[in-house]
Amino acid sequence: MPNILLADDHDLVRETISAYLDTVDDFHVTTAPHLDAALKMLSGVVAYDLLILDYHMPGMDGLNGLEKAQKAHPTVKVALMSGVANRDVANTAMARGADGFMPKSLTAVSMVNAIKFILSGERYFPFDFGTASKGAAQDSTFSGLSEREMQTLEQLCIGLSNKEIARNLGIQEVTVKLHVKNVLAKLNVSNRTQAALLAKDRHLF
Repeated sequence: MPNILLADDHDLVRETISAYLDTVDDFHVTTAPHLDAALKMLSGVVAYDLLILDYHMPGMDGLNGLEKAQKAHPTVKVALMSGVANRDVANTAMARGADGFMPKSLTAVSMVNAIKFILSGERYFPFDFGTASKGAAQDSTFSGLSEREMQTLEQLCIGLSNKEIARNLGIQEVTVKLHVKNVLAKLNVSNRTQAALLAKDRHLF
């Protein structure tokens, strides 16, 4: 069972997320109210697999916290979580070696899948912060995809079903099927797995 440490200075956020993660999957979640407490816990007897670090906490910003955690505990995966940060911040976090960046706007199901994605050894950086990713803009392979098709492709990369994608994006399942069909056609691939592998190969998300 993966051990997850969640550091957030807001009691409600910390308790709500940890309670949900404890009930929906095989996660063991421990919480910390600030970075120093989290670093102390990482040095304890429990071997943590993932640290989820709130981007804005008193006395730090997420990028500094990311760097401190990485230096002190290089074997622990570190993901940032934020309710306000934009794509530029996410790109900087990615460049500095973060294992993931999770907006607090994610649905509960999406957060669980993002955590699974990170624990599997992948890096999770969502596409939709309201603007297209730099990688997508520079890669002509994906330039023909609409914003909704890009969102669908991102969900495919996490391994979600059409039903799960529909729920996460707030659209009908039949609409998801159409988006998937368009994505496959525009990328000139024959199935969902090939589409996801292509996106990962180009470091799109």
